[in-house]
Amino acid sequence: MSTAAPDQPAAPPPDPLRRAALIATAVLVPLVVVLLVLVNVVGRGSDAEDEPGTVAEISGTTSAPRADLPPLPVDTPPITPEADLACPALMGQLPLELAEETSRPVDSDSPFAYAWGDPATVLVCGAGPPAGYVVGGPQTLVVSGVEWFVDTTDPDVYVWTTVDRNVPVQVRVPASSDSAAPTALSPLIAGSIPYTEPTPAPLPD
Repeated sequence: MSTAAPDQPAAPPPDPLRRAALIATAVLVPLVVVLLVLVNVVGRGSDAEDEPGTVAEISGTTSAPRADLPPLPVDTPPITPEADLACPALMGQLPLELAEETSRPVDSDSPFAYAWGDPATVLVCGAGPPAGYVVGGPQTLVVSGVEWFVDTTDPDVYVWTTVDRNVPVQVRVPASSDSAAPTALSPLIAGSIPYTEPTPAPLPD
């Protein structure tokens, strides 16, 4: 007589948490792969901007270049210790354009000479004291806190020289122009060359 086979154990019911985990894994893995690819591509794009040879975009305006004129010979006196100390601050602030004239190269033994335009307006920092200057005389003008002696004896060039700075600054202006150049330079001189009490020019030997 045959015996009945023992009952097979019933299969466990499906685990809903395990199924959800499998579904989440199937979704997240491709998503992570896509994100890694995007980060890699963007990162390479950023690195390319830092590589040598790439051209960066620059906005804004550039300074006007110097006028295409030959170097202007400018005679200057020997450089004094006072000029060597004070003049670099002034020279570093001089504009490329002055009174609607563009700067031009100069040929000088001193680095403290500068010029604009043609006919030229010429600046020399560390010039000699002006001959004929009298304290409070009729040829003196005060512009933006700077006292100037204006020599008009030359019909072609008016010579403006500061008389209240420890280093005289001379500006030679064509007689055909106005006082715009010394007027524009006065605040720069006042802020860079130390003040000193005006004294009469030394008498000629």
